[in-house]
Amino acid sequence: MAVPANLQRVVSARLPTRFGEFDLHLYSNSLDQKEHLALVIGELTSPEPVLVRVHSECLTGDLLGSTRCDCGEQLDRSLAMISGEGRGVLLYMRQEGRGIGLRDKLRAYNLQDQGLDTVEANLALGHQADARDYDVAALMLKELGLTQILLLTNNPSKIEELQRLGIEIVERIPLQGEVTPENERYLNTKVARMQHLLDLPESNPKSPNGVS
Repeated sequence: MAVPANLQRVVSARLPTRFGEFDLHLYSNSLDQKEHLALVIGELTSPEPVLVRVHSECLTGDLLGSTRCDCGEQLDRSLAMISGEGRGVLLYMRQEGRGIGLRDKLRAYNLQDQGLDTVEANLALGHQADARDYDVAALMLKELGLTQILLLTNNPSKIEELQRLGIEIVERIPLQGEVTPENERYLNTKVARMQHLLDLPESNPKSPNGVS
């Protein structure tokens, strides 16, 4: 398959991890000028749909273990599930803070500590509730030869966007993590304001964070 003119696979390397051994591909592109990653395991050429996670970068959750969100847990669960299948792809997209960048993401944390939810905080900083796009992710999947996938996600907007960009979502695979006192309000906001498909316990309205 020809590589799209605005996307280039720059370098690839073997990446042994605690979840298994992946092939790591780094891409550059002319759309957002960022470098994104694809972790691939197994053969992708068979006709069956491939298990895929399109994961947006979250330094605080993925690297530092923050419990304010579920991102780190989603990343670990996705890599474990893809490795368990022996075949699949995780795209690591450099879209920190749902596309607002690390600096404003930390500013949004401060606003959340003052009482705003994650959507209100982004809007207060002059951003969209979710500023991500999936154009480059779709190009990366196509460059890998994938147009039919099983998508690990709780986000219906991600499904709609990838399908609009020519990726057929054969099945959505839920990615439910642990609900904690620190992330419950965040997860409830995802459900109530961003229509994420999560099965959450009923919160306690007497608690500032929705939990006792």
